[in-house]
Amino acid sequence: MSDMLGAGSGDRLAPILRPVRAGNGFEEALEQILQVLRLGLVPYGERLPAERVLADRMGVSRMTLREALKVLQDEGLVESRRGRYGGTFVLQRPGGEIRDPGDELRRRIEKVDVEDTLRFREVLEVGAAGLCAAHGLTDEQADRLREALHATQEAPLEDYRRVDTMLHLTLAELSGSPTLGAQYAAVRATLNDLLNCIPLLVRNLEHSQAQHAVVVSAVLGRDAPAAREAMREHCAGTAALLRGFLA
Repeated sequence: MSDMLGAGSGDRLAPILRPVRAGNGFEEALEQILQVLRLGLVPYGERLPAERVLADRMGVSRMTLREALKVLQDEGLVESRRGRYGGTFVLQRPGGEIRDPGDELRRRIEKVDVEDTLRFREVLEVGAAGLCAAHGLTDEQADRLREALHATQEAPLEDYRRVDTMLHLTLAELSGSPTLGAQYAAVRATLNDLLNCIPLLVRNLEHSQAQHAVVVSAVLGRDAPAAREAMREHCAGTAALLRGFLA
């Protein structure tokens, strides 16, 4: 296909490729390109639009786009070729089926309402962060939150999801609502079951770490609106990744 999004290719990709929201550029760019692949808008063996075109359409930097394409390459979905006729090409398995890291994820969600889970998670997480900030934490509670954040920053990759879960559970517990804490534990278990089906992406984890730090800072600074908004953005990043692998 042409590097430029002309009449034919542009018509096909226009509904998918759109400017991402501020805050989750990597996750949302990955989500959109995965959707393009899953929907077959670029046939197997053909070339994706040029990096500069994709980056412009989604409003992300070339570096962010390349990181998203690297994930797709590592997962066997695309291949980067150099030279005059190079670019990023959609891969095809023998027999004609695209390699799909979301197969196991789709099997697990047959009895799960993913959108309901993501929305309920956001309500609980945003609420917990806002309550912690609005009510304020004791010195002991603040130390617990700092320690939970520090644990995520020091965790090896294979242990990251566990300590990440503990940070979020700590916020839920410190909200002062036992019911909220119990409900969050349940929805987090469902969420982790889904997240365990997709690869741990270093760029996404780094981004999540930065967002965690903003949330904790806002909570400790007793800035409830900032805590809620930072947590809402954090939840949106996770949702974008899951939707991308499911598209």
